[in-house]
Amino acid sequence: MRPGSARTYENPIAPVDGVHPVLHEGKVAVITGAGSGIGRAAAIELARIGMKIAIADVNEPGLQETAQEVAAIIGQGNVLAVPTDVSKFESVVAFREKVYEAFGEVAVLMNNAGIGLRGTSWEGLENWQKIFEVNVFGIVNVQHAFLPTMLPQENAAMIINTGSKQGITNPPGNAAYNASKAAVKSLTEGLSHELRNSGQGNITAHLFVPGWTHTGMTKGNLTEKPAGAWTAQETVLYMLDRVREGNFYIIVPDNETRKEVDQLRMLWAAGDVAEGRPALSRWHKDYKALFEEYVRDNLAQLD
Repeated sequence: MRPGSARTYENPIAPVDGVHPVLHEGKVAVITGAGSGIGRAAAIELARIGMKIAIADVNEPGLQETAQEVAAIIGQGNVLAVPTDVSKFESVVAFREKVYEAFGEVAVLMNNAGIGLRGTSWEGLENWQKIFEVNVFGIVNVQHAFLPTMLPQENAAMIINTGSKQGITNPPGNAAYNASKAAVKSLTEGLSHELRNSGQGNITAHLFVPGWTHTGMTKGNLTEKPAGAWTAQETVLYMLDRVREGNFYIIVPDNETRKEVDQLRMLWAAGDVAEGRPALSRWHKDYKALFEEYVRDNLAQLD
């Protein structure tokens, strides 16, 4: 592991410095939404491994800032920054052409571009359309542009799609964003199955689900990181460790929510369907106390 990439998250697993066929010096990583936050942190951490980095974002100033930081680690000739609108297929195709012209292969394809506009079930139709164009069709566009070129490659590769816990437990407040991330979960599960059953075992898919991470999209009016949140670097390092282990579902904890609580929330949400409870019963006045008791009793058995 290169200097500066030490793990700082709580309860880290043992260091994993062995050679990985994909996360390896000289390989190529493609990252969308790399102009800030998790995308920028991923570009920096993968550069510290020694990978060549191709980054894309609609935020051109942020994209160039990321490129400069990455170039300081691996050299200007190993960085490609292309302003790209992932909601437009032709823009993604142009990005792909430049990546293959510069580097000739792709080992990591990280679909990270996303927006967090708000839309309720009957308000904010324009926001709904924008959210799905970026959060869902952005990933579909990248997969459709890159995968047909990646599949014939002999080298191992991986696709990492950035989802959200809101796409799994569906908390009230932003139906549009939740629905878009639920779609990301579904399409990534489908991608994994299709790759596995098409004989393309050299390419794996992974659903990356960050916890509370202090980024430009999540921090609101806060200038300093809240104690409960992780930094983007911590989130990315945790993700890379789990990818090395071969995990498909990478559910990232934070300083406020432990792994076991995430698991119980997800199990309860699935139980709404299996047991016929009201939708989102965790927040229903007749079930809220039952949910809290469920979590308390199960955590007591673990502690």
